[in-house]
Amino acid sequence: MDHHRCPAAHPQDPTSCVGPVVVTVLDAVNAGANGCEHHGARLLASLDRGRVYALPDAPSGAAIRTFKAAAGLRPFCWVDGPRIEPS
Repeated sequence: MDHHRCPAAHPQDPTSCVGPVVVTVLDAVNAGANGCEHHGARLLASLDRGRVYALPDAPSGAAIRTFKAAAGLRPFCWVDGPRIEPS
């Protein structure tokens, strides 16, 4: 497992980052974490009323790709079926 993962990667999520840190995911009270699109999507899928924003230097479409990926994930998807490949 990669020990140098983005801040959005949950400690129990065994997957590696996919790409650079390009989004910020915020929860309902505006606490947040920056992350790659992969971990940003997994975090967003696990939050109630979460939001995602592209960082200023992110490639075009990073936030919408993260949002769409999160829509296809179940919350805390690594708990009952850990995946080692990106979703």
